[in-house]
Amino acid sequence: MQNLNKVTIVMYHYIRDLKNSRYPKIKGLDLFLFIEQLNYLQKNYNIITMELLIEALYNNESLPPKAVLLTFDDAYLDHFTNVFPILFDRKIQGSFFTPAKAISENLVLDVNKIHFILASADNIDYLVSRTFNELDKYRNKYELESNDFYYGKLAVANRLDLKEVAYIKKLLQKELPEELRNKIVNTLFEEFVGMSENAFSREMYMSRDQLKCMLKNGMHVGNHGYNHYWLNSLSEEEQRFEVRKGCEFLKEIGVDMNEWTMCYPYGAYNPITLNILEETNCKLGLTSVVDVADLSVYNKFALPRLDTNEIPKDSNSKVNDWFLKG
Repeated sequence: MQNLNKVTIVMYHYIRDLKNSRYPKIKGLDLFLFIEQLNYLQKNYNIITMELLIEALYNNESLPPKAVLLTFDDAYLDHFTNVFPILFDRKIQGSFFTPAKAISENLVLDVNKIHFILASADNIDYLVSRTFNELDKYRNKYELESNDFYYGKLAVANRLDLKEVAYIKKLLQKELPEELRNKIVNTLFEEFVGMSENAFSREMYMSRDQLKCMLKNGMHVGNHGYNHYWLNSLSEEEQRFEVRKGCEFLKEIGVDMNEWTMCYPYGAYNPITLNILEETNCKLGLTSVVDVADLSVYNKFALPRLDTNEIPKDSNSKVNDWFLKG
């Protein structure tokens, strides 16, 4: 008998007409391929709402067979201009997760600065050498290790990135002290992207009014932290701030706080995070662990997701192993 407590949760980030965009090298999903993937999902799965998933978690409601939930991280303007009209036309709900500070203060998340530095660099080896120059500049002040140490530790290829790209991301997202990371990222952003942060932010993220529009038209909007920090690297007090400020933003734009949800930046959390969510009446939490979410196995605050790259991007594709697992 088929397990009706499973849901395939798909994770999306950039979705745009890549070849005709200002940054064709950004690692995103081409809009045409998103439409093809959506056709594949509608053909082979039952796309559900966040509300139905919450009902299944709390009231033992059965999910439809081959249930799938669509989630979109970081509140990119792509999601309003490219994704929302398609979902609305097809009467499909998407769940969108907002890094509140970037929207409230017209800032650009460091993770996004790094993405666009990489997309703007014509030569990855030159970009690596530029990070070495920056490390040399600050080595004594911050008591840094050698360049070879950082490259040897961090330049490890993974399923999504070449070793050089992995090195850049890990170095500038987490390895260095935050103050130094900010300095180096801002220097490289100015050099490679060459656009003011305020202007770039307004082109990058949705506005409050756009989020309100999506809410009024059936979309779900959830918490993606305030500063978009790795929550598992923060103290309990700092984590509480991230969750609270993210929730205040949701309340401002009209989210029903009786059914608020959390998506961890970078998929990072720890037991402290789970306790905070339990105390603050969060309904569920989403990670970046790669798996189908079996509700009888996974903690409701640690539900896994599949990246868009795990799902076929051809409406006529045969089903893959993830379909069979779901």
